Amino acid sequence: MAETLKKGTRVTGAERTKLAVELKKRYDSGESIRSLAASTGRSYGFIHRILTESGVTLRGRGGATRGKSKR
Repeated sequence: MAETLKKGTRVTGAERTKLAVELKKRYDSGESIRSLAASTGRSYGFIHRILTESGVTLRGRGGATRGKSKR
């Protein structure tokens, strides 16, 4: 989705469904919620909500963990 949505505009109905399908496809192909938010001009929370409403299984956070090293 090349165009960014105007900040604060309501996304409802068919437009929301179309956006949800696109975001789901991009997230499933490995894009992060933060990068989706940046490219659409929407908040992290908005993208997170759309994905969960679409039934997407969200990935865990990456990076180092604080547990004991597994030897």
